[in-house]
Amino acid sequence: MLTAKKPYIITRGKVIVDYSGLYCDTPEQLLRSELFEETVDRFIERIAARESSIFAFLKNNLHGLKRSELTGHIVNLFRLLSSHTAEEILAMNSEFSPILSEKEYLHEFIEELYNYWRRFERFIYLEAPKRSRYSKSSIHHAQFIKLNEEFKNLVLFVYRRISENLTGKNPRVYRQLPAGANMGMLLERIDWDCSETYATLKDIPFIRLSLIEPPLILYPAMNKRRGRFEEIPVLTKEMLMLNPEEWFCFPAKVGDLTAFIYFHRDFISLGLTMSNLFEIADYEDIESRMPDLMLVFGLTNDNFTGDTVFYEDKDSGTLIGLIRHSEEVDYFGYFKKMTLTLHNIAMLRRGRLPVHGAMVYIKLKSGGTANVVIIGDSGAGKSETLEALRVLSEEYICEMKIIFDDMGSLGLDHNGRVVGYGTEIGAFVRLDDLQPGYAYEEIDRSVFMNPDKTNARLVMPITRYHHIVKGYPVDILLYANNYEQVDDEHPAIEFFSTPEEAISLFRSGARLAKGTTDEKGLVHTYFANPFGAPQRKEEHEKCAVSYFDKMFKSGTKVGQIRTRLGIEGFEQLGPRSASIELFKVIKRLPS
Repeated sequence: MLTAKKPYIITRGKVIVDYSGLYCDTPEQLLRSELFEETVDRFIERIAARESSIFAFLKNNLHGLKRSELTGHIVNLFRLLSSHTAEEILAMNSEFSPILSEKEYLHEFIEELYNYWRRFERFIYLEAPKRSRYSKSSIHHAQFIKLNEEFKNLVLFVYRRISENLTGKNPRVYRQLPAGANMGMLLERIDWDCSETYATLKDIPFIRLSLIEPPLILYPAMNKRRGRFEEIPVLTKEMLMLNPEEWFCFPAKVGDLTAFIYFHRDFISLGLTMSNLFEIADYEDIESRMPDLMLVFGLTNDNFTGDTVFYEDKDSGTLIGLIRHSEEVDYFGYFKKMTLTLHNIAMLRRGRLPVHGAMVYIKLKSGGTANVVIIGDSGAGKSETLEALRVLSEEYICEMKIIFDDMGSLGLDHNGRVVGYGTEIGAFVRLDDLQPGYAYEEIDRSVFMNPDKTNARLVMPITRYHHIVKGYPVDILLYANNYEQVDDEHPAIEFFSTPEEAISLFRSGARLAKGTTDEKGLVHTYFANPFGAPQRKEEHEKCAVSYFDKMFKSGTKVGQIRTRLGIEGFEQLGPRSASIELFKVIKRLPS
């Protein structure tokens, strides 16, 4: 892991702490830690560069000290303030008289230092001994959670004690802020079926438990995805050159597939957010096995061309995605969509049809049920329509289960019926297009990303793994049309009479781009799915024709739903109106 000399790293606005090497359970240990001293030093450097009034206070009152001596002097003062009042310190040691002479400025320094620390994205991890099956013990889970709570409480206690001893006053309001780690992970090294090509990945530890302190707000460098994922013909060991000490692996269940998602520590916030989106794979899915999918996110070598590429290993059957270390890919969509691209190609190999859309099981209070799939590319209005249905029809609906929110696949059950399977237990949704207030209802479980920008997003859990792998028969399949107005000739919901008529619309994949990617205006994407379908177009076309024929023969209602999400002024009204019409269709279905 990180070097023994320095059990933490500060990088790109993140603090990553190996808690086994920097364990603190007393104020004295915290204030004597190298991390605390470096945090103070970085803060002083920051206010010096800004020439703030707080730094002017330090210079004026500590003018006899060199810049290199300021940090040590202040850290020593904080150690004393953790156990003594300002008056007691002055009686013991007059060297602190200058800085203690203006308590208000020093108190402001403490407040700003505390805020500076909290503005970091903060992570802790603890690694288990190799082959210990540490992660299977609920005792160790409880210990890890307890350690994180103790760390948070210790930081709060030290901050408050120093402030109280300085000012001689107790706070009137106590804010229980997450002052420790925002995220944590319990790690374990597990032997898996690793061939020589992937040897550099073998020593990277797996995440067995993740911990999130929501609501969590992250600010990735980018807020949209660009370009496509291109296939490369050859994968060499040189392309996977990396330093294992700088990497972690999130083992995910993507539907019924296992994916090893490796990420460089610079992308730790996005990598750990995956635990709000995918189920963490079991020990048995990892040990002595080769994964179905692999993603290596944040490669710094120059041994492959392009920023986002993938390779199909014909020998093992594994699909591998590679993403270069770049600020251009510092966006959660690259993690999610590359993983799902690999999933979709794997599904085509299995004879399933991957679909870019949302599926929900709906049970009416009157007794009727329906499994509805809405297909559409990013910003087409699929998730928004289903959410509007939930909000508007609560008095009529007794149960709604999300099967998938963004990507799934169609397969056949043992009776030959077309059924839908999901991939994710969570959702990565646009804040702009949700019902007003909905994001705040889910705030206690969510990870928010760039809430101040266009295409602001949140990642939240929405369903259970059991539902996404069960397989639900498809009753209604709709294409999300976000670009056409609704009128007498173009109803909100329109059904097709032949497979050919339906597949022509789905194949065109038209939508008005919503700013979620670098596209603009009315664009066309093959089957509204740039994630695997265009890369395997011939296989996909045969699969799609087969499944559409089966749906029409079995009585599945196939059509389009005009969400109008891309039309200005209809961002809320469009999905709401569409959901009302969908509700009427569901009511008319035979029980």
